[in-house]
Amino acid sequence: MTDMSPRTMARWSGALFLATIVGGVVAQGVLADRLVVTGDAAATARNIVANPSVVRAAFTIFMLEMACQTATTAVMYELLKPVDRGLARMAAAFGYVGSGIKILSRLFFYAPLFVLGGSSYLAAFSQKQLETIAYLLIRINSQGAGMACIFLGLSTMLTGWLMLRSTFLPRALGVLGLVGGAGWLAFIYPPLGGSLFVPIALVALLGCAVTIGWLLVRGVDERRWHAMAAASASSVWR
Repeated sequence: MTDMSPRTMARWSGALFLATIVGGVVAQGVLADRLVVTGDAAATARNIVANPSVVRAAFTIFMLEMACQTATTAVMYELLKPVDRGLARMAAAFGYVGSGIKILSRLFFYAPLFVLGGSSYLAAFSQKQLETIAYLLIRINSQGAGMACIFLGLSTMLTGWLMLRSTFLPRALGVLGLVGGAGWLAFIYPPLGGSLFVPIALVALLGCAVTIGWLLVRGVDERRWHAMAAASASSVWR
């Protein structure tokens, strides 16, 4: 990335960010949500058993989503470190932690395939018990994803603050990042985050759409980026 121009880095970050959003919407909204019947372990288990390929496809896209998320974090660090290297590192650290938690939680999404797979070593459990265990694993996946949103929200807020302070990106993008990231902090109290998920997600998606569009189409003001990078390199504080 050190060989890329700032505008190229911006466009890569926009493309990776777009892939992350599309992957998450497809995996969760189009595939995973059609399997889970809230509060009904038996119906959820029937859906999983009848559609194992949907579970595998959703899991694969979840992993691709997290690969793109991790790469986005790395590129955004390089793009924004001239503003404040310390804060950029902190934003990246929160982003990596959030991605790691989300990757781990997705294992619980995949695990019901093993629980409901009819293996002989599960014969000690009744069908109802297996359905309950499978549903519990799905719930752990959801709670883990919510926990990840806290760290990703903190990362987004710090990234928004860096954009706000930069001279090479519009301040409006920073405001959108601060507002969108703050919404995900509702998951500190999971019932609140769950009840407000739809408005939080809509606000975040609006901010993401504007940011992605700007990064892909306009990129950054390279002259100002280089000026800030030079000032950062000569400063003992950054």
